[in-house]
Amino acid sequence: MADQHVFLNLLAGIALLLWSTRLVKTGIMRAFGEKLRGVIARATSNRFSACLAGAGVAAALQSSTGSTLLVMSFVERGFLTLAMALAVLLGSNVGTTLVVQAMSFDLSALMPILIAAGVALFMIARSSLAQNVGRAMIGLGLMILSLHLVVGVAEPIRQSDIMTLIFERLDGQPWAALLIGAALAWLVHSSIAILLLVISLAGAGVIGVPLALALTLGANIGSGLAPLGLSLAAPIEVRRALIGNLGTRVLCAILLLPLLSLIQPWLATLESDGARQIANFHVGFNLLLVVVFLPFVTQTAKQLERLIAAPEVSISERPSPVLDEADFDSPSVALVAASREVIRLAELVEIMLRESIITFEEQDDSRRKQISQLDHQVDQLQENIKLYLTRLTRTPLDKEMSRKAFDLILFTTNLEHVGDILDKTLLELAAKKQRLNLSFSSEGWAEIQAMHREVVAQMRLAITVFMTQDSEMARRLVEAKDHIRNFERSAAESHLNRLRAGTLASIETSSLHMDIIRDLKRIVAHLTAVAYPILEAEGVLSTSRLRIKDAG
Repeated sequence: MADQHVFLNLLAGIALLLWSTRLVKTGIMRAFGEKLRGVIARATSNRFSACLAGAGVAAALQSSTGSTLLVMSFVERGFLTLAMALAVLLGSNVGTTLVVQAMSFDLSALMPILIAAGVALFMIARSSLAQNVGRAMIGLGLMILSLHLVVGVAEPIRQSDIMTLIFERLDGQPWAALLIGAALAWLVHSSIAILLLVISLAGAGVIGVPLALALTLGANIGSGLAPLGLSLAAPIEVRRALIGNLGTRVLCAILLLPLLSLIQPWLATLESDGARQIANFHVGFNLLLVVVFLPFVTQTAKQLERLIAAPEVSISERPSPVLDEADFDSPSVALVAASREVIRLAELVEIMLRESIITFEEQDDSRRKQISQLDHQVDQLQENIKLYLTRLTRTPLDKEMSRKAFDLILFTTNLEHVGDILDKTLLELAAKKQRLNLSFSSEGWAEIQAMHREVVAQMRLAITVFMTQDSEMARRLVEAKDHIRNFERSAAESHLNRLRAGTLASIETSSLHMDIIRDLKRIVAHLTAVAYPILEAEGVLSTSRLRIKDAG
């Protein structure tokens, strides 16, 4: 019974460690996710800056898996070459070591401060940024607390016959320890959590340093396995990057494992504390990966492309190259090709718009994930169209063709903004409604659905205006925007009346309701922009909404 009690306490400490690590990652990602994506996007001009960006993002997220998933999205959208992706991943491995280093020290004095300040910030702050920072602070405090729980059961574990027997058997089996460490890190999708557990047990004398070193090598392999398992359906470019990342870890781990008996005495000369030896070894292992492989990421990428060939696609399934720079000799053909792609882009955004309203009635996130995947396609397609048209404008074009190219860029940009509103805002509101288990009033939900139908109709009209360039339809599109504005005002007044009447559902969902209405109106503003160049060319577009005051 005593052994069972010790095991349950250890399990509780591990569970809290896993949860707190996830809490930190969620808080940082929600607060600074876009900025972290921007760091990666801007710092990939060369392998060294890419490596540093990966290290910074992983340190902020406290998760190499989290930073790896960011890299996967960039590779999938064609924003990162394979070589630069490998450089970012090498850096992210180093970034996670900073967290492990910090947590290997005694931070018990910070624990109550972080938890108290984090809870206060989360409860009192009104902005989502401050709340998510508070969430991350709570997670950091709970991480320190969980490590203390693990250390607290160290003495009972040392006295447990069963646990002692298990550790004694593993102590002389480094290969088995390597596999166990890899399996645990893969199972929980967090090498940091497993490494902190190993450090705690080694620091408390529960396991020997040689065994802890083997488990550390395994945890590093497991952290490379986790994202690979999530990418089985990903494009071949993503899988190449992840296989390359895993391959570098496996190769170095296999080479170092037989040398652990020589490495451990050297580590002991640096610091006598077992926990610090494990943390230093973890840093050294990942720095070794950077030193050995960063200079050769270009060559490694070429080898991966040669060894992991793209699957053969049947002739009927091969996409036709719509945007071909060979058409630049005939600008009218190039503009037609770009217009075809813009229509495809608009159709993807229309699907996102139609499906987004359904997510507010569902209790799972499967549809939201599918819409987010569509947004990735929208971003990539918009980027391709914009770059193609930008290069086209550098060739000799007459005034009419230059204007047409500019109008196409403007419309694709507005469509991309619509996709972002749907993905980054409306879907987040649907997730919030589900998370808080809220329900709209029947009248409020009917108003939202009605406005959504109006916006879908506006979307279809905008596509028609783009295809036909008809001035009468363009006028209808602008007039419909005024109708949407009136609809929004009427819906807001009805909602306020329900609040005054004390309708509970309206009170609970007030901010959600108003945010949805506002975002639908923002979408209409972006869609209506397609009509302005047409009406301006007809000379019927007013330069100001202000009515000119009579002189008298």
